[in-house]
Amino acid sequence: MSAGRAKYFLAALSSVVIWGFFSIPLRLIQDYNPQDILHYRIFTSLVITWLVILLFRRPHLRQDVRNLKSQTKEKRKRIIWLSLFAGVLITGNWFTYIYAVNEVSLKSAAFAYMVCPLITAIGGFFILKEELSRLKIIAVVIAIISIVILAQGSFREVMWSVIIAALYAFYLIIQRVVGNTDKLVMLGIHLLIATLITLPIFLATFDAFPFDLHFWVIIVIISVLFTVVPLFLSLYALMGMPSSTLGIIIYLNPIVAFAVAFFYFHEGIDPHQLYAYSMLFAAVVVFNWGTIKELVKRSS
Repeated sequence: MSAGRAKYFLAALSSVVIWGFFSIPLRLIQDYNPQDILHYRIFTSLVITWLVILLFRRPHLRQDVRNLKSQTKEKRKRIIWLSLFAGVLITGNWFTYIYAVNEVSLKSAAFAYMVCPLITAIGGFFILKEELSRLKIIAVVIAIISIVILAQGSFREVMWSVIIAALYAFYLIIQRVVGNTDKLVMLGIHLLIATLITLPIFLATFDAFPFDLHFWVIIVIISVLFTVVPLFLSLYALMGMPSSTLGIIIYLNPIVAFAVAFFYFHEGIDPHQLYAYSMLFAAVVVFNWGTIKELVKRSS
């Protein structure tokens, strides 16, 4: 594997592992309304991202504006509409995930990121015409079997999982379609769209400004470490890998999340769940077997 391909793979890997620990800071502010957490997360992330863009990436911003202006009217309109739709999708994903963690269950939120890779891989195959080798199809089948095993539970949890998963899966697919826009600038645009969507709701439901220092420390941590950094890494990874590959790597997210639920929050996990997670891990390895072999060769 070339150094270029390796960095995209490691970026994708890092983003999903970071997200696997997201439940820890969320649980620290679970007494707050999920809608308020979402609003302040978006607003804080927006300010941080645009500060970084304006201070350090203004040339990239100017280049992206020039590139957009150079496109045909039809293509420019398509890029704008896709960017707007992506902002709507990621906003919905954030809200439903926060709601699921604090109001449904950690397992329902983690289960969403088991369904998400399947939707992403299948969507990448049918919408983007990304190829799936025989080995990758086997990996998808293994993943489906493990999901069926884990789905033997609450219909409410499964419903929330599917909604969260679909929102993020189609967000990833859209990023692959949009192309070579600077990924931090693209993230800033998505956060601006998310702010425009949520601001009227925030103003309509505003009660009191939180002055709790603990709350703001956690919000800043969530905004930087669990929003801007992993989203930038995932968008960056899509520059050098198919969305189906990133989708399958996302299977590491629920594995990490369930490890956090079991070891950190001491939530019970029965033997059939452990068996299903082992299958999920096997699916990740099988799907990315070629990449893993090349990484091992490079390190030896």
